[in-house]
Amino acid sequence: MSDAPIELTGTQKVAVVLMNLPHAQAASVLQQFTDTEAEEIAAEIVRMRRVDADVTDRALTEFHEAATLGRIGARGGQDFATGLLETSFGAERAAGVMRRVQSSMAGKSFEFLDSAEPGQIVSLLDGEMAQTVALVLAHLRPVQASTVLAGFADAFRSDVAQCIATMTSATPESITILSTSLKARAAAVVSPRSTAEVVGGVQPLVDIINHSSVVTERAILEGLDERDPDLAEEVRSRLLTFADIVKLDSRDVQQVLRGIDLAQLAIAMRGSLDSVQQTIRGNLSERNRELLEDEIGMMGSVRMSQVEEARAGIVRSIRELEAAGTITVMRGDDDVLVA
Repeated sequence: MSDAPIELTGTQKVAVVLMNLPHAQAASVLQQFTDTEAEEIAAEIVRMRRVDADVTDRALTEFHEAATLGRIGARGGQDFATGLLETSFGAERAAGVMRRVQSSMAGKSFEFLDSAEPGQIVSLLDGEMAQTVALVLAHLRPVQASTVLAGFADAFRSDVAQCIATMTSATPESITILSTSLKARAAAVVSPRSTAEVVGGVQPLVDIINHSSVVTERAILEGLDERDPDLAEEVRSRLLTFADIVKLDSRDVQQVLRGIDLAQLAIAMRGSLDSVQQTIRGNLSERNRELLEDEIGMMGSVRMSQVEEARAGIVRSIRELEAAGTITVMRGDDDVLVA
């Protein structure tokens, strides 16, 4: 190994040192880093799992630590990283850091699908079990996943949606097996990359639905209603709706309305709650308010599907601004901030 030594990055060297220190001592060292740095170190600990003794020795020597700390292979992995973070920051803060670590690592197993067309992914997953498809979609970007999900038949789509919402976690080994199998079949379309683990749950499904069309959203929720009414209700409670515009402060409402066509806004307001209409009118300039009233006055009968599509467009705008950190949406009766 001395002829061709493994070169570690700075973050990897720190991870190796911490993996060889007594737990309490390692936690004390980790506390000196920022949250971002701690996340990067924890991610390396999860990835490295075990390190050769020679590599460990070189890292420890560089950090001027006692040579005896590195005589055996260091033990890493998710459990070690979680325990180290809990000792350093406490259980609650450690959980948040690990969620961000998992989020940053999630999706890497299936990055080779990033450049694939939705139709190609549907074909690739054809014949797979709903649980397998759910696992893959949970790794994809919500916009991409929503398009892929829309490509399946209604009944199977409901199966997949339920699996996404009820999925908790997958082991790195199972992810490796699945991603390797899919890479081999997709080799002619995209290039394979690395592996990682994924955490599912209701929120990934909500993210996918919020990027889907109204037709797809309705079909998924109706399918869940038949299979698991409680789950369907939980998903609905988390979905952003047009009526949620009343939960924005005035400055944020104005930010949203600035990018909305007045004709679309007039359609979206048809049949909406008085509180929604008052919020919209109260945050328009006098000139735009007059133009909106003209649009409403000239508008004849409209189909409910047109109203839903107009509202969906505004909801997408709200979500995009929220994701960019431009606005903050309040959800729930307790007014918990979600950003």
